[in-house]
Amino acid sequence: MLTRIDKNNTQELKAFISNRNQEISSEILIQVSQIIDDVKINKDEACRRYTKQFDGVDLKEFKVTERELEEAMSHCDPDFCEAMQKAAQNIVFFHQAQKQEGYCLQKEMGIYLGQRVLPLESVGIYVPGGRAQYPSSVLMNAIPAHVAGVKRIVMVTPPDKEGKIHPNIAYAAKVAGVSEIYKIGGAQAVAALAYGTESMERVDKITGPGNIYVAAAKKLVFGKVDIDMIAGPSEILVIADSKANPEYIAADLLSQAEHDPMASAVFLTDSEDLLKRVNAALSRQSAVLPKKEIVEASLRDYGKSVVCDSLEECIQIANEAAPEHLELMVEDPKRYLDQVKNAGSVFMGYYTCESIGDYFGGTNHVLPTSGTARFSSALGVDAFIKKSSYLFYTCKALQTYGNQIITMANEEDLQAHANAVRVRMEEVDDTEKV
Repeated sequence: MLTRIDKNNTQELKAFISNRNQEISSEILIQVSQIIDDVKINKDEACRRYTKQFDGVDLKEFKVTERELEEAMSHCDPDFCEAMQKAAQNIVFFHQAQKQEGYCLQKEMGIYLGQRVLPLESVGIYVPGGRAQYPSSVLMNAIPAHVAGVKRIVMVTPPDKEGKIHPNIAYAAKVAGVSEIYKIGGAQAVAALAYGTESMERVDKITGPGNIYVAAAKKLVFGKVDIDMIAGPSEILVIADSKANPEYIAADLLSQAEHDPMASAVFLTDSEDLLKRVNAALSRQSAVLPKKEIVEASLRDYGKSVVCDSLEECIQIANEAAPEHLELMVEDPKRYLDQVKNAGSVFMGYYTCESIGDYFGGTNHVLPTSGTARFSSALGVDAFIKKSSYLFYTCKALQTYGNQIITMANEEDLQAHANAVRVRMEEVDDTEKV
């Protein structure tokens, strides 16, 4: 059952929203910092030690060979492969529309200026191992990079107990256009991506989810490389009207609750009766789920509900929460979409469950969490490009505007800046220099 919050109790609502951040303790940051320093100094040797210590495997080579990749993929279910192929097509279709072009602007006296849109040269994608395997995350991270034009896409993932890569992860990497695969996990993998080792060249950006140690490592290497985000626990917020099916709502709330005991499932509605039926459906459905204990812990600690006077009021609360996933399970959802200001991704209508976006629909499932959708975006092509400006002035243009530039430089007490203009103005002859 969801804990009910009174819509008028703004203090409780704000406390719940603001407390969603996943703090990384100083102890973990110190441990991870030591691992990073070790990898910086000892490179592959340090990675081998940590792989043996944390994964129980003594690897001589980290890089996955083409033969090893083909062997792993041979164990994949054909139905899974077909689904992944179609999902990849959908993801490419959506992200192709995000591509940008540069521009060049012409001005008076031969001046021109513009902007170039350039792909990053290399990116690293972290793919978790352990109990759960997420081949869908490979697609969501690698395909936008590929669409952006990144030439070198490096994937790191922990090996299994036999020192092998999971077949589904291998197939996803092949479908998504990954260039290189290394069997390294944890903070040591992040350090290897950021600083390079004998067997792995460094990258320019690191994306992908991981445990708290991976998150800490990404936080610490930021600045040496770019990162996508520090993701917190998963979250879903469902807004539903009185016509919505309570079984659908309960199923969608549970789909996020099963991720983690700290995952958040929030339900907002303008129907008192619907909330009662949703709570009953939650009890029935959660009782038979394989991850019953995780689901119950999530709902107990982070499952919330609010009954509002209107759907518009529900959306106002949702904008304050800025959820990772927002479902508008209402009649005519397009009518309300413009009112949504803060959400990682919006799922519209009675039949668009969040699971479609996680796997197949084409939109990206790497989304801002913990309220950061107020100011950040889903992973996409933009995450894998950089923009560089350029500028050209003729001699005549510099003569025309030079004194104004000198005036501005002098006002900031930067005489060398002013002089860089002045020397050009003084040396001009009758032949225009271009």
